[in-house]
Amino acid sequence: MYSIHFYENKTYVLNQALRTIPAIDENVRIKGRNGKVVDVQQMDENRYFVFVEFEVIVDRSKKVESDPRKRRR
Repeated sequence: MYSIHFYENKTYVLNQALRTIPAIDENVRIKGRNGKVVDVQQMDENRYFVFVEFEVIVDRSKKVESDPRKRRR
């Protein structure tokens, strides 16, 4: 078992005990977010730092109305 520490832009995201080490360019899903492994660094014999780049989340709740006359009442 390996201790895998996931980071995004120097921000700690998650720590997991896994049997396999994620490979570079592998797709991962962490906390409901899709991402891709950018870099893997071995710190100790069983400890690895994995750097992940997550997909950009588009906020669908904030819509800009183009015509103010068509707003809901």
